[in-house]
Amino acid sequence: MTAVPEVLFVCAHNAGRSQMAAAILDHEAAGRVRVTSAGSQPADQLNSAVVQAMAEIGLDISGESPRRLSTDHVQSADIVITMGCGDACPVYAGKRYLDWDLPDPTGLDLPAVRSIRDEIRRRVLALVSEVI
Repeated sequence: MTAVPEVLFVCAHNAGRSQMAAAILDHEAAGRVRVTSAGSQPADQLNSAVVQAMAEIGLDISGESPRRLSTDHVQSADIVITMGCGDACPVYAGKRYLDWDLPDPTGLDLPAVRSIRDEIRRRVLALVSEVI
C-alpha cells in the first residue's frame, strides 16, 4: 500500500451505501486515508433518506453527487470495497477486494436506512483499525 492508503467504495447507484461508507471513513480517518466512491450505474441524485440518516450523526453529504465508476478509480485504490455492484466492478491484480453484502437503501424508510448506516459504520470502524 501507499503511504496514505486509498479506499474505494463501489455500489450500483452511488446514492446510498457507498456514499455513507465514504463519508464515515473520511470522518473517522481524519485525512489518514484517501476515500472515493463511485457507482456502476450512478443515480441522478443521492437518496434523501440516506442524506437525512447521515445528518443525524453529524455528517452532511447533501453536497455530494453520484459518480460513475471508472477504471482509474479502481487502479488508484489500494482497497476496493464493493456493495452490490456485482460483476460491473473491474478486478485488477494487486488490489485488496472486500464485498460488504448490505441491503440497498433505495425505497426503504428512515429506520431501515439507519440500520444500514449503523452496520456500515461498524464495518468502517473495523477497517480503520486495520489500515491506519
